Amino acid sequence: MNLTISGHHLDVTPALRTYVTSKLDRITRHFDQVVDVKVILTVEKQKEKERRQRAECNIHVKGSDMFAESSHADLYAAVDELVDKLDRQVVRHKDRLQDHHHAAPKRLM
Repeated sequence: MNLTISGHHLDVTPALRTYVTSKLDRITRHFDQVVDVKVILTVEKQKEKERRQRAECNIHVKGSDMFAESSHADLYAAVDELVDKLDRQVVRHKDRLQDHHHAAPKRLM
């Protein structure tokens, strides 16, 4: 899995990098065919303080691409909400890939 964490208008500290990495481990635990993950952490210059910190992520898995974004007053809370959204998308994608059809029972003669 290729992981890219970048910051826009902020420096990505080692503590923030390890936090994002530990949260994204939950996604790879549910679905192991993740190819590429790109995380962008942003601080926007808004007058509203409650939606200033923003986290967005692109995930490339075998078969499709997924995108999620989250805004919050705290960057760590935004990352938590982002990972929750991505986890739901990955689990739904995994369910779609699995074959839910059962073999027809053999007829007795």
